[in-house]
Amino acid sequence: MRRSRTWAWLTAAIGVVVVVLAAGCGPGGAGGRTLTVWLMSGPVPDDTVNAIGKDFEAAHPGVKVDYQVQQWDGIGQKLTTALTRGSGGPDIIELGTTQDAQYTSQGALQDLTGSVGEFNGPQWLPTLKESGAYGGKQYGVPFYAASRVVVYRTDLFRQAGITAPPASAGEWLADLARLKALPGVDPLYLPGQNWYALLSFIWDHGGDLAHHEGGTWRSTLNTPEAKAGFAFYKQLVDTSGTTAAKDTDEATPQQSDVIAKGDTASFIGFGSDLAEVIASNPSLKDKFSAFPIPSRAAGKTAPVLEAGSILAIPANSKNADLAKDWLKIETSAKYQAQLAATDSVPGTSTDTTALQATPVGRAMVAASKDGKVTPVTPRWTAVEADNPLKSALTAYLTGKKSLDQAVSDADSAITKTLTSSS
Repeated sequence: MRRSRTWAWLTAAIGVVVVVLAAGCGPGGAGGRTLTVWLMSGPVPDDTVNAIGKDFEAAHPGVKVDYQVQQWDGIGQKLTTALTRGSGGPDIIELGTTQDAQYTSQGALQDLTGSVGEFNGPQWLPTLKESGAYGGKQYGVPFYAASRVVVYRTDLFRQAGITAPPASAGEWLADLARLKALPGVDPLYLPGQNWYALLSFIWDHGGDLAHHEGGTWRSTLNTPEAKAGFAFYKQLVDTSGTTAAKDTDEATPQQSDVIAKGDTASFIGFGSDLAEVIASNPSLKDKFSAFPIPSRAAGKTAPVLEAGSILAIPANSKNADLAKDWLKIETSAKYQAQLAATDSVPGTSTDTTALQATPVGRAMVAASKDGKVTPVTPRWTAVEADNPLKSALTAYLTGKKSLDQAVSDADSAITKTLTSSS
């Protein structure tokens, strides 16, 4: 009798253990675990990310999402530290399109090649897919993209007698000349070191940044085509008479702060820049529209740098299974549509319907059809760290160097960095 009671108690205890284990091995398979998500401060609203977290937690009882907003300034060192320690770091990270190759080459990210289909792979934006790939494998999942467009004041354009956006680079220059005649108006805010805009002009004239051959990247700036892109940049500066400094970029000062003062007719930027302008000066609401950067070929748009981000899972993550489930939700049609509604080009959906609701969104859709990326090499991060393109622009625009000398120096500096082993 004693034995049968003992057996009955043991059987019941085992049953309790089985139930508890089963509760922790449902869809999430990990009750009590925490999924740490590092996303950068940017155009993706917290409301959207929090909604993804709620859907994830509902599908994974007992699992919590720790969503942490990171700042771009200083993120490189913070990521390096997190990705090289044993554990306890983030399970999902957001990377800029120029960062992925640096970390994949160091073995710091998980290979997601076999999971592409689970993340809506057939719908991926090609440029972001390229940025997240390395050595024939996929390490990054497209998050969102944004193409720079020309954002302009419709009222000031009308005052200058401009009734339609320019259809070519030549018409754009002519419009800037008309705007220059308006008293107290800066036709185009264009700082001297906006190398992102410079890339559009280089590509539009048939030039390129670098070429990969024999396993080595080398700069291709020192060509007539690339020099023509620099020359067009100077035409914009001279024709517009921009008040922007020639030795700073669009972030120094933040160009949205300048535009918010109300005396600038146009600038090159994103929808997020415009949102900051309106937040600072609500009286400017409904006074802006946008058009893609015009090509020198009439009726076409210039190629643009497809800015944006990708999502990756660190190799040292202890929750890779959960991270993949979070990515499945984020890449779904539901949340890609929400990204598009905030003037971001969705990374894993070809449906840009929601972007058509705003002038900036429509311009971005048109521009992104010819999006390009910087060279996909671990060394490109080092190029940007001490950007020779910025130095070349300032030297050329201020007359300290001729066009040939400025471009030649930048070409040599970029090749030296790309071919360096350190």
